[in-house]
Amino acid sequence: MAMATSPFLHPIHILEFRRCPFLPLNSQFPPRLHFLPRRFPSSSTIRASSAVLMESDTSTRQDQAKETEIFACPVCYEPLIRKGPPGLNLSAIYRSGFKCRRCNKSYSSKDMFLDLTVTAGLRDYAEVQPVRTELFRSPLVSFLYERGWRQSFNRSGFPGRDEEFKMAQEYFKPAEGGLLVDVSCGSGLFSRKFANSGVYSGVIALDFSENMLRQCYNFIKQDDTLLTSNLALVRADVSRLPFSSGSVDAVHAGAAVHCWPSPSNAIAEITRILRSGGVFVGSTFLRYTSSTPWIIRPLRERILQGYSYLTEEEIEDLCTSCGLTNYSRKIQQSFIMFSAQKP
Repeated sequence: MAMATSPFLHPIHILEFRRCPFLPLNSQFPPRLHFLPRRFPSSSTIRASSAVLMESDTSTRQDQAKETEIFACPVCYEPLIRKGPPGLNLSAIYRSGFKCRRCNKSYSSKDMFLDLTVTAGLRDYAEVQPVRTELFRSPLVSFLYERGWRQSFNRSGFPGRDEEFKMAQEYFKPAEGGLLVDVSCGSGLFSRKFANSGVYSGVIALDFSENMLRQCYNFIKQDDTLLTSNLALVRADVSRLPFSSGSVDAVHAGAAVHCWPSPSNAIAEITRILRSGGVFVGSTFLRYTSSTPWIIRPLRERILQGYSYLTEEEIEDLCTSCGLTNYSRKIQQSFIMFSAQKP
């Protein structure tokens, strides 16, 4: 995500005194002065110079508009107005304030993550979440997630973080250079890999768990490159994503679908925010596969009760019903990684 910059000024050989319209919202004045030589060019030079200025101004406005409209209000999906330094990096987001122009709700950062949940800022109301959601909000589980918890998935067929990352990158080739949102990112295991790859213009690590996002930030602090990269931490509900429709190039959900209270609502939201041609890649545990013996299937149904463990047929049906196409999947034991694209 490019940062807004002042337009290039060609010497039009006059003294100009004006305020630059592209300064950040919190910039101080006085406005800048431009002192230029006295020699007067031909009219054709002036016209050419004006064309360069207009083109540069337009480009700057577009870059600034893109940056301003990355985030949207989770209540009404109106793009948020941002006040603060530009940029998608952690420091810039932390020092910025956001406000919805329609419902007037304000959002701000806390502990280096931006809270864009519907309940952000509430004092009295408390919402009860499913047990599986609350489990991953626990400080202990958040701490253990990359310290043994995630590694245990290998027993169910997960090929491991490096191989899963390579598989996801292959699926994401059509989205290279765009904005990637890593939903239900946990401690940012893959968010950090996506950001370090340099393939995307920006990466947003998004999770509902405050403690997972804190763990993510603790890992980021250990890498100076990540601290200044286009990586932001956002708290949000996967069923109410804080982005405008058609504004995101890629969405990743690693080992996450089985934890969502409503996979159908989540995938419908992911479809909404994807641009045309955008790619969704997810991985999860399967309830059972076509090779699972019939006698074992009822037992797995009972054991996995309380989580949204789906079959491979259900996942494909869900993606298709939400309007996604080009469905593809790779299966290994109970592990599935699938990809689908918005037409």
